[in-house]
Amino acid sequence: MKRILTILAALMFVAGTGVGNGTTAQADVGIQAWNPPSNLVTPLDQVWRHQESTYGNLYGFRNYGWDQVMANRGYLNFCVRWDSNANVTAAQRDQIHAALTRQATKWMNMMLDNGQRWENWPYQTVPIKVVGWAVRNRSQLQWTDNSVDIYVNDINENAPQCSRACGRFFHQDGNYSQCPGGVARHYDQSLWLTSGFGGGAGGDWGQRVGSEYFLNNVNAENIHIFLHEMGHTFGLDDFYDWTPTGVCCFLMKAGSAAQITEFDKWMFRDWWRHLKSRYGL
Repeated sequence: MKRILTILAALMFVAGTGVGNGTTAQADVGIQAWNPPSNLVTPLDQVWRHQESTYGNLYGFRNYGWDQVMANRGYLNFCVRWDSNANVTAAQRDQIHAALTRQATKWMNMMLDNGQRWENWPYQTVPIKVVGWAVRNRSQLQWTDNSVDIYVNDINENAPQCSRACGRFFHQDGNYSQCPGGVARHYDQSLWLTSGFGGGAGGDWGQRVGSEYFLNNVNAENIHIFLHEMGHTFGLDDFYDWTPTGVCCFLMKAGSAAQITEFDKWMFRDWWRHLKSRYGL
């Protein structure tokens, strides 16, 4: 999958002022040890060293998906960029929301072992919510309720975008004072659904996949292109030109797996292991 490179914002991370609604488990202190399966220790070490040598600002960048969850105190908000001339029914909207929630939750669940939080991960659950839709023409959205904010004909990169005033990518200081709905209606990531788009792209701004692809797979167990791209949102790398020792097939190696594998899970956890100290954990 191709990956869009974003300009790294110079703004430093400041925890959001909104009250989070993630479920924090207080009864346990979490699994503490770095305890991946023995056959994954070497390839995981290779991956982290490779990221250290190839990422320009690995430890300084402050808008990974991890930063977003922690700033919110345990949830993620999305806005859908409907980059298509097709109409969307209320039923399709709800299907897209449900599919997004199921798929994003798959990554969040990688931080649990039999319900126990891993390595001081604070949240038992991380609620996923869609707070807005961006569209070229209001008439394309065939519902009249106000369950989501709707942004009409605000075009950027030749596609509708949700309000910059409400976007985490544009306000990494957590100041959503110009967002009409305030912090509760801000969005952390965009689900950018583009008609005719092949493959995918992902970064701290969100994920981009084909609108037809997403709708055709809205009830699938694994929407694997989206899952791959969300991995990038949390920092995971692509593997175009090399493969870690002893592993062959995993989600972040495009085309080799259609679901999150054990190796993907431990790469994901390795990011938290290296970043958690920035949150005092």
